[in-house]
Amino acid sequence: MSNKNKTLILVEGAAMVALATVLSYIRVFKLPWGGSITLLSMLPIVLFSIRRGLKAGFAASFAFALLQFGQGILDGLFGWGLTLGMLIACIILDYIGAYAVLGIAGIFRKKGMLGWIGGTALAVGLRFVFHFLSGVYIWGSFGELWTGFSTENTYLYSLLYNGCYMLPELLFTVIGAVVLLSLPQAKRYLVGETK
Repeated sequence: MSNKNKTLILVEGAAMVALATVLSYIRVFKLPWGGSITLLSMLPIVLFSIRRGLKAGFAASFAFALLQFGQGILDGLFGWGLTLGMLIACIILDYIGAYAVLGIAGIFRKKGMLGWIGGTALAVGLRFVFHFLSGVYIWGSFGELWTGFSTENTYLYSLLYNGCYMLPELLFTVIGAVVLLSLPQAKRYLVGETK
């Protein structure tokens, strides 16, 4: 691969990470107990991974994860009263892991529309898994104190809490990917096909 191609991929990745970060600040709906639905914030990372493959996709999603961690700091992450162990687990599960996994969206990129949908659903689904695990092992004990509802079953708590915003995020991201990838111009740019 030539230096020109590497530079192009780097610039495209940076642009997609920047777009994803801007979209993450546009919250379509903020749930009263936490979590929010954004304006397709994961879509640029997903599309970049479909266009450029796993290696570039994971690089971009890791950069996005670091920016989301920075956003978490601005939202008061270090003032949430977590122990050191809980804080480290939160950073790994809710930020680094949850967002870095979005790069897997390009895993089925050569399989056409069904592969793109499958990769997108897998990426967002894996993000949900990271948040779910965080909810079970870190946040379940806070339950009613922070979110206004609780249950003795931390698995149910985490499923409800994270599912309320991640399911719409999944649906909107998949629909956004299908719509964009159905447009001939976008399809040609993203995957090099015109049909």
